Parts: sequence; C-alpha cells; structure tokens
Amino acid sequence: MKKKFKMNEIDCANCAAKMEDAIKKIPGVEDATMSFITQKLTLVCPEEEMERILAEAEKACDRVDPGTRILR
Repeated sequence: MKKKFKMNEIDCANCAAKMEDAIKKIPGVEDATMSFITQKLTLVCPEEEMERILAEAEKACDRVDPGTRILR
C-alpha cells in the first residue's frame, strides 16, 4: 500500500535524507521517500503493517530531528 503523509517541522534537506534512510531500514518498508521541499513522506508497505511502521518511522524521525512528527 502506498500512502502519503504530511510532515511537521523538518528543518533541513539533510535531515529529510537521514530520516528517509532510517525509515527504509524498518522491517516491512518496501519504499520510502521524504521531501524537505513539500514536507511529505511517501511510504510503501503492507497495509496490515502500516500502523506499526508509522510508529517506528516517527521514532526514527524524532531521533534525527527532535520534534518532527508525521501528521496522520
């Protein structure tokens, strides 16, 4: 399943790239793209794992840039 999410407060393009790399390493993620310009995350993963992956992705984003959130 492919789904897009608005991000809150990504500070720089480098942070977005680090977040994208961290999210791609989460088990079950088929693909992930983070855009600093549009402040959006595009996530591809099995629908039944979406909530678990989103929770892990939010933790990964917070480690890179504290305060960054995935708006659902």
